[in-house]
Amino acid sequence: SRTVSIYDMDSRKIFGFNWRRLRLAAGLSQEAAADLFGISRSHESAIERGRQNCTLQTQAQIAKILNCAPMELLNEDKARHFAADLATANGTPYPRVRR
Repeated sequence: SRTVSIYDMDSRKIFGFNWRRLRLAAGLSQEAAADLFGISRSHESAIERGRQNCTLQTQAQIAKILNCAPMELLNEDKARHFAADLATANGTPYPRVRR
């Protein structure tokens, strides 16, 4: 795995950052979200980190539970801003993600 800029994110990373952003906005822990989505917490975490894919059916279910449009989970600009905010909060000078 190599470190890349947030400006070089693939669709799994974009989806994962948006999932996490919306999950936190809804006040859900990873465990609570996993229970709602019917997946294990480790699978939820892997999707959130962009390490695993999820099906379109799961994406639609997630959007419904989080009360957002499915495309909101693929919004690249919001994913980048969220990643940058996380990096700033963690004291990282340049937002980076693992691929």
